[in-house]
Amino acid sequence: MAANTDYYDLLGLKKGASDAEIKSAYRKKAMEWHPDMHKGADKEMAEKKFKEVNEAYQVLSDSQKKAAYDQYGSAAFSQGGRGGNPFAGGGNPFGGAGGPFTYTYQTNGQNPFGGGDFGDPFDIFEQFFGGGFGQRSQAKPRFGITIEFMEAVKGVEKEASIDGKKRKLKIPAGVSDGTRIRFDTFDLIVSVSPDKIFERDGADIYVSVRIPFSIATLGGEIRVPTIDGDLKLKVRAGTQPGTMMRLRERGVKHVQGRGRGDQYVKITIAVPEKLNSSQKRLFEEMRREGL
Repeated sequence: MAANTDYYDLLGLKKGASDAEIKSAYRKKAMEWHPDMHKGADKEMAEKKFKEVNEAYQVLSDSQKKAAYDQYGSAAFSQGGRGGNPFAGGGNPFGGAGGPFTYTYQTNGQNPFGGGDFGDPFDIFEQFFGGGFGQRSQAKPRFGITIEFMEAVKGVEKEASIDGKKRKLKIPAGVSDGTRIRFDTFDLIVSVSPDKIFERDGADIYVSVRIPFSIATLGGEIRVPTIDGDLKLKVRAGTQPGTMMRLRERGVKHVQGRGRGDQYVKITIAVPEKLNSSQKRLFEEMRREGL
């Protein structure tokens, strides 16, 4: 990749993007530039763009490489760059495994996915929805569908028009953004809308809960939203801001296996902006006591 290429710009991100934002942007760009979605003269450009998108993700998704890139830019990964290449080595200069949509370039005469020069980034889902990692089925038309966050979590049946015909499509619980589901005559690419409350990483769910200063100090009971409804949770006295609480088996169902992920609850403290006279006296007394 050229030395002046901006990895963040390639993924449509700003510097400082979170891991979740990087992963989400990568998935969208990977689907947009997948060569199988392009034909003729566009295919060559798509192959080039897809390779660049994968290189960008392999750097930005690795905390150590990302830190080097943020400090030195692309020079951190080029011979003779500032301070040398901290990740230099044989084979792939980016090292390690690719992202969730790995697009494998043939370098040793063998393609682990079989056929052609490129591996299909959606093959990771074939073992569950049909086919295998070492098999390539005949190309079929692909259609996209967007579903809500909770529909992806719980599973849903949708009616859609496929090639002019209405079809009922059963989408299993636990699918994530970018999942491909194989049907007899076509493949369905699932896009999942973000939720206002929950964030998701794989099968795990994350949520932030704001609690009163008094409960954080003295302890008490709070209500926490989960994908199954609100749950009462006890908070220990002296709970600090940023405390992470783990709720086992409260996450998303594993698509390819049994059980569920976990839910993580991050505690933030609500600091009162206005106090009445009695409240102010209490806090002043606490300040005198060094609290």
